[in-house]
Amino acid sequence: MAVEAKICGLTRPDDAAYAAAHGAWRLGVIFAGGPRLVTVAQARDIVSAAAGVPVLGVFGPGSPEAMLETIEAAGLAGAQLYGDDVAPVAASLRRRGLEVWRVAGVAADLPLHRALAAVAADADALLIEAGAPGGSGGKGIAIPLDLARSARMAAPPIRFVLAGGLTAESVATAIRIVEPDAVDVSSGIETSPGIKDRALLARFLENVFAARSAA
Repeated sequence: MAVEAKICGLTRPDDAAYAAAHGAWRLGVIFAGGPRLVTVAQARDIVSAAAGVPVLGVFGPGSPEAMLETIEAAGLAGAQLYGDDVAPVAASLRRRGLEVWRVAGVAADLPLHRALAAVAADADALLIEAGAPGGSGGKGIAIPLDLARSARMAAPPIRFVLAGGLTAESVATAIRIVEPDAVDVSSGIETSPGIKDRALLARFLENVFAARSAA
């Protein structure tokens, strides 16, 4: 099972360089607000430090033109999109050759097949995290693994990414049970929002790779 890892919520080029050097498959910077919000200039420095590892921008609902302007100015590889009405944006960005991820907040009372199929439209990857009051995204809340496994089984046949509350200690078990194509971590390897702990980051990646080798 070839499981990859994305390190998200980066704010410092040195953290991006460290993650890239230790085998991260994708990196992420946030334009959707919150304590990890970066400027275009910061994102551009992170892209430069990433040594060719693709960096995605995390965006909330907005116009494809505005996102494209940010993506091009920062040198991003694509976008991770939050929101229920972003399918036209996703389609527009993909037509321009950009990588597009869409995000689904998963809860036990959702009709998974229908909900995930709708969110996955015009996407290269579907990222799931825990549905939470006030919207999903960056809250570090873990999905119950049985629910995440059900979402995996219900998801359309595109790249499936597990996020939300993962840590170096929990990621191997999550991979074994859910069998995602990739995992995404931000707060689980931080000392404070946007500041990555190098030891936790390295251990997270090591445990992803160990789980991959054991599969």
